[in-house]
Amino acid sequence: MNKLYKLVLCAQFLSLAVTAQNKTFTLTENNPAQPKANYQLASRFSPNKLKKMVYSTSVDPHWLKLSNRFWYTFESPKGKFWYVVDPAAKSKKLMFDNAKIAADITLIVRDPFDAEHLPLENLKFAADEKSVSFEVKSSIDEVKPDRKDKKAADSLQKKIFSFKYDLATAKLTEVANFSKPKPKPSWGAVAPDSSAIIFSRNYNLYWMDKDNYKKAVKNEEDSTIVEHQLTKDGVKFYSYGSDGDGENNVENEKNNKKRRGAYVLWSPNAKYFILNRTDSRKVKDLWVINSVTPGRPTLETYKYQMPGEAEAPQDEILLFDFAAKSFKKLNVSAFKDQSVSVWSKPSLEKDRDNEFRPSIWLGDDSRFYFSRTSRDLKRIDIGTIDIATSKVKPLIDERFNTYIEVNRPGLVNNGKELIHWSERDGWAHFYLFDGNGKLKNQITKGSFHCESIVNIDEKNRILYFTANGREAKEDPYYLHLYSINFDGSNLKLLNSGDYDHAISMNDNNTFFVDNYSRVNTAPKSTLNDKNGRKVMDLETADLSLLMVAGYKFPEPFTVKADDGITDLYGVMYKPFDFDPNKKYPIIEYVYPGPQTEAVNKAFSKSMDRTERLAQFGYIVITVGNRGGNPSRSKWYHTYGYGNLRDYGLADKKTAIEQLAAKYNYIDDTKVGITGHSGGGFMSTAAMLVYPNFFKAAVSNAGNHDNSIYNRWWSEKHHGVKEIVSLKGDTSFKYSIDKNPDLAKNLKGHLLLMHGDVDNNVHPANSIRVANALMKAGKRFDFLIIPGQRHGFGDMTEYAFWKLADHFNKYLIGDFSDPAEVDLVEMDRDVEKTGK
Repeated sequence: MNKLYKLVLCAQFLSLAVTAQNKTFTLTENNPAQPKANYQLASRFSPNKLKKMVYSTSVDPHWLKLSNRFWYTFESPKGKFWYVVDPAAKSKKLMFDNAKIAADITLIVRDPFDAEHLPLENLKFAADEKSVSFEVKSSIDEVKPDRKDKKAADSLQKKIFSFKYDLATAKLTEVANFSKPKPKPSWGAVAPDSSAIIFSRNYNLYWMDKDNYKKAVKNEEDSTIVEHQLTKDGVKFYSYGSDGDGENNVENEKNNKKRRGAYVLWSPNAKYFILNRTDSRKVKDLWVINSVTPGRPTLETYKYQMPGEAEAPQDEILLFDFAAKSFKKLNVSAFKDQSVSVWSKPSLEKDRDNEFRPSIWLGDDSRFYFSRTSRDLKRIDIGTIDIATSKVKPLIDERFNTYIEVNRPGLVNNGKELIHWSERDGWAHFYLFDGNGKLKNQITKGSFHCESIVNIDEKNRILYFTANGREAKEDPYYLHLYSINFDGSNLKLLNSGDYDHAISMNDNNTFFVDNYSRVNTAPKSTLNDKNGRKVMDLETADLSLLMVAGYKFPEPFTVKADDGITDLYGVMYKPFDFDPNKKYPIIEYVYPGPQTEAVNKAFSKSMDRTERLAQFGYIVITVGNRGGNPSRSKWYHTYGYGNLRDYGLADKKTAIEQLAAKYNYIDDTKVGITGHSGGGFMSTAAMLVYPNFFKAAVSNAGNHDNSIYNRWWSEKHHGVKEIVSLKGDTSFKYSIDKNPDLAKNLKGHLLLMHGDVDNNVHPANSIRVANALMKAGKRFDFLIIPGQRHGFGDMTEYAFWKLADHFNKYLIGDFSDPAEVDLVEMDRDVEKTGK
């Protein structure tokens, strides 16, 4: 009985165990699989891999001097090709037969080349435009002609061959005994007649003549070089040239005695030059420490004025009489702590390949044009300065209750008339003034934005300019080319089409190249005449390899701003394996402006923050916000004036809500937001102002505390109050809301990233947020990017994967070990060779 009982009991136990095991197995089998982010699909569209899928997307014309012809290169998966276009003959021809010239080069260099792999460098037309020259780097090692140590590892270089190709006969000739000339030193400001070169050394100005400059080009340390000192009172932060910006303190001390640049503008006749000198000695210091430099960590000290600080840089304009080797400071004072600037003469399209392009002031031999701006940016004067008398002549004044923008004026008949860009009526338009500053007439009018002067036809009194927002039923940001008579009559659209356009017009206003696309079209290029008639098609970008990889175009959209009136324009990016029956978290990539909204209008090869991010399994959007962009009305542009932290947030939130209401595949319970710089600031602000809506954020290099960001950006876009006391003294008051003030509101998952030597947006901005979050008892992540400036440099790819890991955990729910994803291996262009 006992044995039988035990057997029955054992059988029952085993039965229960099997049942339990079966039950456990069944429960495990029904347990939903852990969500997984699609790392493989995202890795397919890394910057390195995109370089092998997308090549040329636009035609960049090199206009020639002796005719209306131009040449350009265009690359596709079939290789790179060189073309010459003759608009008058309506012809486009290959500059040479790639296969034939590759064979000819191979015979001479004895390295293998073929039609698809033809690495020509430094191609230039001869002065008579009948032949071209170019260079080819070989595999042959040769000793550097200027080597100092014959045993040094870098004493060898690859031999470079130079060739001349005759366009008429198709004959290729090697340039015998070629020695590649050294690049011109960056420090030399060469006079228009090449008679003198201005530079700085140890904070003072020097000059040398042409012959000694030629010596310096060959060998900067040539002891026979003769140079002459122009000034003697220059000191650090009140110098006549470079202060060594961007150098750490050790480098700065070493480089002080070396030649540095001096940004000067010459008179056309080379008798005078002007220089902007700034006294920053009283501006307070700021510092960054580079912890990853070889040896000891290095300190970098620089001047950095913060909003509201009294210690402001003082701008001066100095006029030098070169023959007399003398100079004087010009009296251009009008406002306390004003900024002054001088304009350079516009460069000509046909001069872009010139080896020598002097910097010449805007004006003539007797005067130049300048502008001065009040610290609060509500007052700007444009005027001239007479060289002989030093007399300042104000011509045009702009006054506004928010900040004012200014552009270089267009001179007509050497300044007898001026074409001035202004937003004085609430939209950016052009105005015609006489040479004394009297308004003659408004040239353009209406509810659209004029962007810039392209060309001025003085003889026919026609202005060519770019503008946006005029064409109905188009995205108002799409840029177009127009012409109009000076009197405001006969406005013509010259490149119609519902696309964003970028143009290059030749100097005599007869033809222009039009590059155009949308985010959802392949870029195309055409040649048009001055009346907008198409002369010929030039190119269509080859996106075939991109499409084979699975790429799909994004989708433009329009929503209403939080006021229910203003239209906002955006772009939606989906996973390329998109399933309309699934629910996707949504991530908003943001930049608040006010200088740009970071919303693509044309096709772009840069996909990290948009298409690539979407491939992990997200809907990614970019969208504008009131106050975000200068390319609309002045009201739109300055909407955030006085509310720089919060002005764009409501629009970002309502855009997602409207899209989620329209599309069932958007999960508005899983909302992420990210951005860099101003976008880093905005994404953190969104988490703190709307903590129940935004669930995760990655904020890179954010200016979270605009009271310690640079004065010019912060005071301009938020506003600074100028206070004049009863005694007549002027001071400035600045107050702004900051992200650390709201740290207690954090509910979601925040990742802060910042470069530790960011001398633009100082790391203190993110550190202050971290400090406030810690004091509020909040959990968050903080990543310092070692040795990196504002843009993260060669750590950009690493930062992208860290951003992805963060969102994948907290939006998709992929908590698998990130170490399972090898960040180097994901980008197969980087092989693990151990080297």
